[in-house]
Amino acid sequence: MQQIHHPLLSPALGTQRHITSLHFGQAGSGRKAYIQSSLHADELPGMLTAHKLRGLLEAAERRGEVTGEVVLVPVCNPIGLDQSLMHHQVGRFELMGMENFNRNYPDFFNLLKERIAPLLTQDPQANKRVVRKAMHEVLDEQTVMTELESQRKVLMHLSCDADLVLDLHCDFEAVLHMYVEEPMLDRMAPLARLLGARALLWARGSGPSISFDEALSGPWWRLQEHFAGTAPIPLACASTTVELRGQTDVSDALATQDADAIMAFLRHAGILAGQAPALPEPLCEATPLSGTESLHAGHPGVVDFLVQPGDRVMAGQLMARIVDPLTPRETEIRSSIDGVVYARHNLRWATAGMEICRVAGKQPIRFGNLLSP
Repeated sequence: MQQIHHPLLSPALGTQRHITSLHFGQAGSGRKAYIQSSLHADELPGMLTAHKLRGLLEAAERRGEVTGEVVLVPVCNPIGLDQSLMHHQVGRFELMGMENFNRNYPDFFNLLKERIAPLLTQDPQANKRVVRKAMHEVLDEQTVMTELESQRKVLMHLSCDADLVLDLHCDFEAVLHMYVEEPMLDRMAPLARLLGARALLWARGSGPSISFDEALSGPWWRLQEHFAGTAPIPLACASTTVELRGQTDVSDALATQDADAIMAFLRHAGILAGQAPALPEPLCEATPLSGTESLHAGHPGVVDFLVQPGDRVMAGQLMARIVDPLTPRETEIRSSIDGVVYARHNLRWATAGMEICRVAGKQPIRFGNLLSP
């Protein structure tokens, strides 16, 4: 294993943060997987899973089983990890500029489409190399002005030439679920089965504020469509956001289970040698992200949930009550669709308009920007 420290732009005199990446196998020797955890720094299950993965990958490397390259970044957001207020970690948004740590990544499609056009041939593998080289070049050309911009640039450089990308997150209270772009579903479906995902949510571009995973898989299918009939562009990177249940689902047992599943997936993908286990039966079918219903509180009050993450619900079913303790008012929150409750809030006091829970349904009901703030 090789350990590399990547310094970030210093935001103030006397301070310096860095990102540490762990490299297993040999760069350029085969397919590459990139795995990072806790881009939202208050989502901790992925850190413990990454800790387990490190030990498993070190053992696999000693046995000569890493046929390609695996890059592991156990702490990919040192900025957010250092943001605490009265013992409460603020890890989703950067306090300096209030930006979501998982938004505003490079739009490689628009940055590259004209740049690479004269360099493409009829050889898809050569075109893949052209695209990846151009990705690194446009990143090198960026001038970063803030620590957050430098963090995004480091993460993009580490991951943009990977064949598989796993971005490990979690929700407030949730069952394990995954987000993936529709053209990459087939390649990520084995991971969903191995992890026991209860929802597999797909989109074909989820909005203008580009998330980390879509910055990496999105350019490939968009370039493929753009150059269709002109030059063959392979779908060279399949990426996913893996939501490892809820924020308090941090345990040795769950981290071991998830790390074992990811190792099995790497064997299925041919990045690790050895016998890959048989895929278990899926616990869900893939459904459109546009088919999810987000339920909100209409007024302030105490949240009384009547459903648990993982429950299947029917249209019209009572999900929760919002109770105003100063009046007799109790407002019922009901699902308007059939589906699976895959996430709910961990707070039990709702402010007006607060999102209460989400249901994954089969039919599209939302359009436009599908990402939460």
